[in-house]
Amino acid sequence: MTRWEPARPAATAEAPATSFWTALSRGARNRCPVCGQGKVFAGYLRVAEECTVCHAPLGRLRADDAPPYFTIFIAGHLLFPPVLWVEKAWMPPMWLHMVVWLPAFTIACILLLRPIKGATVGWLARLGFDGTEHDGDPLPARPPRSDHAG
Repeated sequence: MTRWEPARPAATAEAPATSFWTALSRGARNRCPVCGQGKVFAGYLRVAEECTVCHAPLGRLRADDAPPYFTIFIAGHLLFPPVLWVEKAWMPPMWLHMVVWLPAFTIACILLLRPIKGATVGWLARLGFDGTEHDGDPLPARPPRSDHAG
């Protein structure tokens, strides 16, 4: 497996790769993990085919189930202790828990998912994945469209 590297002038060819934390933070801020200038997303969660600045093949990086897993993990660790504290302190009825905590968890997950997916894409880019890990053929950035109604 060869690692994808951006095209660099000969004078900077030996420049070190982006650090792990830099790639994560750039991805979380919707910036290309390689150059820090282009955008990772072309929609709310759809990864751009490639960076518009350095042409990193971001669309072939498959984050799959990692971002939702990390999102649920983080949201649960942030919100579950207050749920237990409220229950222990006031013991409100279950309907009140549902009215308060279900929207809180939903909003937390919606707000966390995009930066976490961007950070995951940054992590994958930092590790050198380029979409050719599966049988040597690059993965399509998105599934082929069907022109007929099914």
